[in-house]
Amino acid sequence: MHFRRATMFVVAVILVASCGGGSTTDTTVPADTTTTVAHENSKIAWKPCPTGFEDGDECGTFKVPYDYSNPSIGHFELHLRRHPAQVPAERIGSMLVNPGGPGFGGQFLAQDAGSYFGSDITDRFDIIGWDPRGTGKSTPAVDCIDEYDPYTSFDPTPETPEQKQLILNAARKFDAACEKRSGEILPWISTNNSARDMDSIRRALGEEKISYFGFSYGSELGATWATMFPETVRVAVLDGAANPNADAIQGGLEQAAGFEKEFNVFLDKCAANAKCPFWSNGKPGDAFDKLMKKVDATPIVVSPDRAPVNQSTLFTAVSQAMYSSTMWSTLETALAKLEKGDGSGILRLNDQYYQRNEDGTYGNELEAFNAISCLDDPGPRTVEESDKWIPEFLKVAPRLGMSFAMGYGCVFWPAKPDYRIPITGKGAGPIVVVGTTGDSATPLASSRKMAETLEDGRLIVVTANRHTGYGENDCVTSAVNDYVVTTKVSFREKAC
Repeated sequence: MHFRRATMFVVAVILVASCGGGSTTDTTVPADTTTTVAHENSKIAWKPCPTGFEDGDECGTFKVPYDYSNPSIGHFELHLRRHPAQVPAERIGSMLVNPGGPGFGGQFLAQDAGSYFGSDITDRFDIIGWDPRGTGKSTPAVDCIDEYDPYTSFDPTPETPEQKQLILNAARKFDAACEKRSGEILPWISTNNSARDMDSIRRALGEEKISYFGFSYGSELGATWATMFPETVRVAVLDGAANPNADAIQGGLEQAAGFEKEFNVFLDKCAANAKCPFWSNGKPGDAFDKLMKKVDATPIVVSPDRAPVNQSTLFTAVSQAMYSSTMWSTLETALAKLEKGDGSGILRLNDQYYQRNEDGTYGNELEAFNAISCLDDPGPRTVEESDKWIPEFLKVAPRLGMSFAMGYGCVFWPAKPDYRIPITGKGAGPIVVVGTTGDSATPLASSRKMAETLEDGRLIVVTANRHTGYGENDCVTSAVNDYVVTTKVSFREKAC
């Protein structure tokens, strides 16, 4: 998953994004030959995974330093899972996998490898999923808050100084909570350092070259790794890639435009079908605009122990549904119910986005997302600089733009940025990038830019309304599988 970049973790706006990439600061880092020396003799402590998990899988832990240039100051214990090649006689090697975020752990991709990857891959590769530093079960992990509602339910269209101050107060409070609970690790969880961890894992596995498959933000992590350690790349697949040359603002604008485009497709589809629950006499766009004003004036209470459904919640629900057209019918019904005063469907979509569990608890995905994003590229560092971009967001996304423009989590962030290195992929060989025509979180133009930026990027264009394209049809699945197995790719760009 690629969270929407919206500017911060305050108001339901921060969801969806990736952290764009390039920085305006000169942070050029040469191909990294010294970063993992301290761990080149380390081994992963593998053991059978707990009972109930897929037979044959192994789980393990592996220590990596906070700072590769000064390993003595502390370490992370990464948690990994290995799904062994299902046909040992045809085994080629290991393949590292990452699901995106940033902030998501990746062990589940190995645990359920058969659902995510074709048999051509799972038969021949050990699938290695790990929870990157600061995420999932790896320790220490980013931990800031226990309840999200106070930080994600503010009015994203403040009309008074008092309303604006509430957002600023929440941003400061959230950042202070992160510093109090996780301040020790906040400087060390950047994408650059996770890429260094990937090379440490490769060394521990004893492989001279290794394969990689990254989805969404995992594309940015993979491109960073391939740029730092090109001589170790066997193959790399980057599915749903963001523009590596975009800074935080540009990346946010591209995402805002992508979500707006997909939402308009959703509305047009509903308008053309009188059976759509939100048909609204063929004018669902007008009906949505009225709903936004309605919940802004009078938020709808779903449960006394939850924040009411307001514009922020509605923005988040829409964004969640735009990840895949398979969720559009759910959104249609939820919007129709909201018109009648029932916000339960919208709240469920909101909670799905924020990874809220049935017992009311949360994982740390959104907290880790914010922490990693603010290191990789914090964007504007003052409230005034952030606010000046609001008109641009509204220009590219008149309906949804405020959900990307409003938020100040990185403005007050306590850790110094560790800007992600410029992406080149120089010397890594051909890298396959997958882009989807109807991808809201990483629009096709962004994925195309990734392919163009890489020294030898090859692009597969998948026609579909979803985020990431692998598995959508036999064309893209076969093309990717053939490349992963053979390392050969005959096309510069391929339509699927």
